[in-house]
Amino acid sequence: MKQLESAVVVGSGMMAPGLAAVLALGGLRTTILSRTEENATRAVVRAHEMAQGVIANGLAVARELSIEPSVAFEESVGTADLVIESVYEELELKRSIFERLDLAAPPTTILTSNTSGLSISAVVSRCRYPERILTTHFWNPPHLMPLVELVVGEKTAPETVEVVRAFLSACGKVPVVVKKDRPGQLGNRLQMALLREAVNIVAEGIADVEDVDLAAKAGFGLRLPVYGIFEHQDIVGLDLGFSVIDYVVPDLSNAPRGPELYRQKVEEGNLGVKTGKGFYDWSKKDVEDVRARRDRFVAETVRNWFTPPPKPTGHN
Repeated sequence: MKQLESAVVVGSGMMAPGLAAVLALGGLRTTILSRTEENATRAVVRAHEMAQGVIANGLAVARELSIEPSVAFEESVGTADLVIESVYEELELKRSIFERLDLAAPPTTILTSNTSGLSISAVVSRCRYPERILTTHFWNPPHLMPLVELVVGEKTAPETVEVVRAFLSACGKVPVVVKKDRPGQLGNRLQMALLREAVNIVAEGIADVEDVDLAAKAGFGLRLPVYGIFEHQDIVGLDLGFSVIDYVVPDLSNAPRGPELYRQKVEEGNLGVKTGKGFYDWSKKDVEDVRARRDRFVAETVRNWFTPPPKPTGHN
């Protein structure tokens, strides 16, 4: 099996530092490639901070990390064993980047995209070597969340998937293979179905935004890390489970597009934290406090899942 020793993260935005932290903690010489030195350097500093946070939370063993900034596209990509693209979710932008990656990287280099929903087959439609390309969708925050969805493109080789799966497993991640390249992949299909009904509940006046969130956090969401959807159904009994779902499903939203209440907020410019108001009034909520509570809870949960911490792999 191919041994990975070096990696490049293309992009320096929200996800890139966390991706670089994961790769470096896994033992890879890691480069963050950006259009400007300032952005690349800032992302490297953040990646080191995230990696140290992972170590401090007992989720990885301490080790010397190799994370460097770069603006030299061909030079960086040309010597990498693994490249993860993490730029804005825009199809033509990603296509152009993968065309360039396909030319700059040796045929043996594995290329992946961190897209959360775009078709990897569409993204790489103009590439010469699609067999070495797949999606690696890390969930946010990537340095803490275990899940990574490996989405198989129409021409992705099984060996490519296995190399990436084995490496991520050794890093302490939980890779799942998505066999069909469909919109929303796996996790987001589940999440969007939940979101559509959550918005529908608010729109119909069944419950307020705050109580919908509380029901998810204090109810079924609390047990999901150790008690999956199908495990629950089998344990309660499919006869009971089916009687409930058969009764409830006809009353659920089956809207063929995004919920109207959600669309209305976007059209009104109420975009959430960035504008100060969305489903919540963020002048009354501290976003940093919410993120900190999220990260503490995720870290504690993951620490209970992975004891002892995963051993580093690869070489510096």
